[in-house]
Amino acid sequence: MAANAPAATTHTFSGEEKQVIFASSLGTVFEWYDFYLYAVLAPFFAALFFPPGNQTAALLSAFAAYAAGFLVRPFGALVFGRVGDLVGRKYTFLVTITFMGASTFLVGLLPTFSSVGWLAPILMVTLRLVQGLALGGEYGGAATYVAEHAPHDRRGYDTSWIQTTATLGLFLALAVIYLCRSNMDAKEFSEWGWRIPFWLSLILLIFSIYIRLKLNESPVFKRMKEEGKGSKAPLTDSFTKYPNNKYVLLALLGATAGQGVVWYTGQFYALFFLTITLKLDYVSAYTLIGLSLLIGTPFFIVFGWLSDRIGRLKIIMAGCLIAAVTYFPLFAALTHYVNPSLEQFSQKTSISVAANEADCKFHLFVGPWSKFSDCDRVKDYLTKQGLSFKSVDGPAGQVTTMIGSEKVEGWDQKKLADVLKAAGAPPSADKTKVNWVMTEVILVVMVIYVTMVYGPIAAFLVELFPTEIRYTSMSLPYHIGNGWFGGMLPLTATALVAATGDIYYGLWYPIVVAVMSLVIGTLFLRETKDRDIRTYQHAG
Repeated sequence: MAANAPAATTHTFSGEEKQVIFASSLGTVFEWYDFYLYAVLAPFFAALFFPPGNQTAALLSAFAAYAAGFLVRPFGALVFGRVGDLVGRKYTFLVTITFMGASTFLVGLLPTFSSVGWLAPILMVTLRLVQGLALGGEYGGAATYVAEHAPHDRRGYDTSWIQTTATLGLFLALAVIYLCRSNMDAKEFSEWGWRIPFWLSLILLIFSIYIRLKLNESPVFKRMKEEGKGSKAPLTDSFTKYPNNKYVLLALLGATAGQGVVWYTGQFYALFFLTITLKLDYVSAYTLIGLSLLIGTPFFIVFGWLSDRIGRLKIIMAGCLIAAVTYFPLFAALTHYVNPSLEQFSQKTSISVAANEADCKFHLFVGPWSKFSDCDRVKDYLTKQGLSFKSVDGPAGQVTTMIGSEKVEGWDQKKLADVLKAAGAPPSADKTKVNWVMTEVILVVMVIYVTMVYGPIAAFLVELFPTEIRYTSMSLPYHIGNGWFGGMLPLTATALVAATGDIYYGLWYPIVVAVMSLVIGTLFLRETKDRDIRTYQHAG
């Protein structure tokens, strides 16, 4: 059972506490900046690092490479979590930031598909794997380090500063990319300008290492080592011994999986929906998302502070519930306020694609092995126009597209474009018709969902596990939840939309996962805020 909680402390930061929070948070901002550059520039990589011919397939390839970095994050959690529990928190996240920054800088030096063929995406994925491994060890180290320095009654508040770093990192990436794109013509940026944000990461890396070198080891970890109570086999103790292995599984399914999909829906999927589906220009989309991040980020601190008072779990569960209930109406409202012409066209014009089911494939992971039928190409084209359509059964080897009363046989992009234009389909969002205020309100609401589920999660995970295996035990469920469940969201949602013809169908993925975490977390997890993490041990 948990020991009695220490007495409450005053609400002034000590000098060491400030240094710990600043150094950990600043370094993590830069790591997230590095990691998010790829996500934001994914539409460019689709053209540069993958073969041309099918836009959705190329975009799925880019998202698959992005997802590869997330998929490997749990392995980084295992490797670096073990080192962190054996050697120390400070040393481990110095190593992770070095690997992360170096691999990001090298992305800026990569050759493109036009110059080296399939070697380009292979090199890209390799660097993504290195980034994912490093990030897999980074977060657990930073969260554990700050929590083990924090006063008992302020762990949620102190660790919530780390939680702001992911959003701030995304904002920094958007800002740098915007500055590059706004000062270069489109051709110049596509050819080489996209490399500049990656090159800049080298400066950020050097500064982050310098800051972190000045830190001392966690006092909780030092005391544990001095008393000889450290684990000699953190992996074994974390994942094969009961009840810790039970809590690892519950933390994943009942907290971090739902938190991960809510996070990536509110930040990444919203951005892609604006630019790819609703055809809003990148400057407007970046500005809207950036502003929503600026407005919403303080709520990480608010919910971290609130979790010290009312508990972590109920805030996380409430975020999952509200998100699951409101995602469909929120994204429908985005369509209404951003591109009302698209909404009106879809309401008055029925579109159907008639083809044999065997001729239409579900393309999730795309590569040299992928073959695209005429059905796939038609659905790809309609999806890229932000249009919903109905799939109906047809004869094998044929595809017929009905746009209102007009029929298009086979794969004929020019004719499809001409028919859509004649029917009044908008080629892009008309900025004069965008309701900027309501659009921003919707985006801010979704960022607040992110802060609800993410603000208290670090403190919750740190408190869930004993000191000797804390780094390892908390890192794995966090990175599977965020890396696998969350990181797979853009790829899975895009594939679902292309396969079903419903521009909102991809939202089922985050909704189902969020509801799963809500049910499991509510039934099987318990509040942790009153535990003394210096002495806490799981009851057998």
